[in-house]
Amino acid sequence: MTISLPGEIVPNADQLPATVLAYIGDAVYELAVRHYLVTRGIASVNQLHREAIKYVRADNQARVMHALKDKLTEKEAAVARRGRNARSGHPPRGSDVISYRHSTGLESLVGYLYLTGQCGRLGEILELARQVVEADG
Repeated sequence: MTISLPGEIVPNADQLPATVLAYIGDAVYELAVRHYLVTRGIASVNQLHREAIKYVRADNQARVMHALKDKLTEKEAAVARRGRNARSGHPPRGSDVISYRHSTGLESLVGYLYLTGQCGRLGEILELARQVVEADG
């Protein structure tokens, strides 16, 4: 999966609250998933929605985060840890607290990479996410 970067890099992204990084990361991840699904030729909105849910569910995002564990730089791991430990509300229905926290860590990492303009690295993370989700169908 790929995503275009913003026109302007956010210079203080390191100082933003983890919940803000997760807020942006959630939108970036969702857009990347939707773009990927459309490029696969899915033309039905209902089918697009059903497929997208597989990628954005908290338990699948948590699995992605676990798969990334040994592949992150020290800085990336710190950003993901901040996101995981942030108090970001209640988990969605059907999700447990631990999975929700790990998924927030992934979203924080995606948001950080997006806001700092790390296009190549963001692409690598999104591709691994796609592989992890698709491996279990």
